Amino acid sequence: MYKLIDGKAISNQIKLEIAEEVEKMVSAGAKRPHLAVIIVGHDGGSESYVAGKVKDCGDCGFTSTLIRFEEDVTEDVLLAEVDKLNKDEDVDGFIVQLPVPKHISEQKIIEAIDYRKDVDGFHPINVGRMSIGLPCYVSATPSGILELLKRYEIETSGKNCVVIGRSNIVGKPIASLMMQKGYPGDATVTVCHSRTKNLKEICLQADIIIAALGQPEFLKADMVKDGVVIIDVGTTRVPSTETKSGFKLKGDVAFDEVAPKCSYITPVPGGVGLMTRVALMKNTLLAAKGEIY
Repeated sequence: MYKLIDGKAISNQIKLEIAEEVEKMVSAGAKRPHLAVIIVGHDGGSESYVAGKVKDCGDCGFTSTLIRFEEDVTEDVLLAEVDKLNKDEDVDGFIVQLPVPKHISEQKIIEAIDYRKDVDGFHPINVGRMSIGLPCYVSATPSGILELLKRYEIETSGKNCVVIGRSNIVGKPIASLMMQKGYPGDATVTVCHSRTKNLKEICLQADIIIAALGQPEFLKADMVKDGVVIIDVGTTRVPSTETKSGFKLKGDVAFDEVAPKCSYITPVPGGVGLMTRVALMKNTLLAAKGEIY
């Protein structure tokens, strides 16, 4: 019988731990951690993410600032706002909610953020430091995945770990982290993607599969062995007659058929997504304590 990896319970537990630490900091005379979020336009997904982040800040005892721009904001105006936040000593960390409109260079915005305030962990300096094991802000989704493995005491040393997907936000960083020395880590990692030839055979060898390719219900029961640990990063909105919204969130794993073969599996929703949000809070706390420099 599989065990469900409960992202909701773990993220609530971490928020309580952060809130306790913040109260200790404040009573010792330190200021409250302060996270700022820039959002451009009115993308539905981004709106709900940002609302979630503001709520999380409240739960953790942080100060939060939300800065809104309309869809037609110029790149220069956005870069000027980034510069202002870089220089604002009261703001410990900030993020620009992605995606940004097409006329703005995402990479330019990411690189303009002071890496010491880059709590999303997307700046090339943080990515580079992560890949060689130096202190840095690890991007939120990989950080959340590691936290789940750790809290459920899932063995990773010497295990065959297959990562499906090679995005800069999830696939590449989680592959790098899973093979680093230490725990969770020390795994033998294979990265698969859309050009991989014998994907099924590779997956059948895996002790741990991290599915992050954005294709709903891609991973089927005949692709996994008994006892496998599955971390499902996928969150695709698919039309559904079962819900009021007319949509349902689906992961990259065909949960109902794969779960019976697993030792551990994350649900969608209620798994990695909530951990991604709480990882941002952990990075903001690190920023407030000045531990990344």
